[in-house]
Amino acid sequence: MSSPEQWTHPEPGGGPAATAATPTREQVLAGLRATNEGGAELVELLTPEGERVANPEFDPYVADIGAEELRRLYRDMVLVRRADREGNALQRQGQLGIWVPLLGQEAAQIGAGRALKPQDMAFPSYREHGVAWCRGVRPEQILATFRGTEHSEWDPVAHRFHPYTIVIGNQVLNATGYAMGQRFEGKVGPESDAEATMVFFGDGATSQGDVHEGFVWAAVYDAPVVFFCQNNQWAISEPTERQSRLPLYQRARGYGFPGIRVDGNDVLASLAVSRWALEECRSGNGPVLIEAFTYRMDAHTTSDDPTRYRLSDELEAWKLKDPIERVRAYLVRNGLAEADFFEQVQVDADQLASELRAYCFSMPDPPADRIFRNVYAEPNPLLEKERAEYAAYQAGFEGGAH
Repeated sequence: MSSPEQWTHPEPGGGPAATAATPTREQVLAGLRATNEGGAELVELLTPEGERVANPEFDPYVADIGAEELRRLYRDMVLVRRADREGNALQRQGQLGIWVPLLGQEAAQIGAGRALKPQDMAFPSYREHGVAWCRGVRPEQILATFRGTEHSEWDPVAHRFHPYTIVIGNQVLNATGYAMGQRFEGKVGPESDAEATMVFFGDGATSQGDVHEGFVWAAVYDAPVVFFCQNNQWAISEPTERQSRLPLYQRARGYGFPGIRVDGNDVLASLAVSRWALEECRSGNGPVLIEAFTYRMDAHTTSDDPTRYRLSDELEAWKLKDPIERVRAYLVRNGLAEADFFEQVQVDADQLASELRAYCFSMPDPPADRIFRNVYAEPNPLLEKERAEYAAYQAGFEGGAH
């Protein structure tokens, strides 16, 4: 992460444009620590080696997570990763138009997803397969989006999970508006059924105007929205340090609401911080920005080649911080899971992948009149006219008039 000392500024009264200065040894080491460890303010409850770290501030938010609950979180991550790998393979085999991998980001998504209460609303980008899993959306339902046959196969109201948003950062505006509605309708406060909204986006999206507009509106109206930024270090081919001079969570300070950085490869920390942030929003304390410090282990999408812009050494370093392995290490070290548990999870994961593959190969093409469905909430004269014209055309075509 670049620091202010690494930049020279124009001389008083004008001068040459700012140019990068040669960093000192201390600055280089500080930058490496920030990249690899997330800095001193990183919230971490479970180290990459699977050791529990005490945190008086956030331990209470995971006090209910015993051995059984931790095994469930482990299972969530394994199954979501297996489904993701199958989606990747299906695209390579021509069954999907594109796939957006989540490999390496399972802890951030499962931690945040399991922190949501049933009444909360979630707005994803296009990579939140883990959050979808937590909201009861099956991986099979996600396939249609990437096959190009449906915009959303799930009911966003029933699942409290908005359809995937492909336009970078646009979901932040949608989520902020929804959260403002929650505030206006009196759905925040001390009541047990109080609501909040959580919106997911990547580090690259923080350079989009939609995100900053969402921050402004949320701050002004105290909207109960948690901005969950998954900083996976690369906005396609641009590293985070070319997006911001400061850690992304510190940007919240400029808008007047709290920002926090959590170890996005630590499912316990992600769960704890997300629970805290959602509680803040439900109680009426306004928006919160979470920067989940994680890493994209695969390509940005299946149309991307990450070997063209990042080094293999970086990938190898982050493999040591694998979110699934640290939970496995903790469970084994503390005698909280036996070999048969891990074997059964793998069997379940393989079964899920098999079902996903079978479903993909049997997916029918949607009828052509699908284009007219779910366009407007209420009947629309123009749409009905177009639907009738299409029906007449289709009838004529089938009757041999064309």
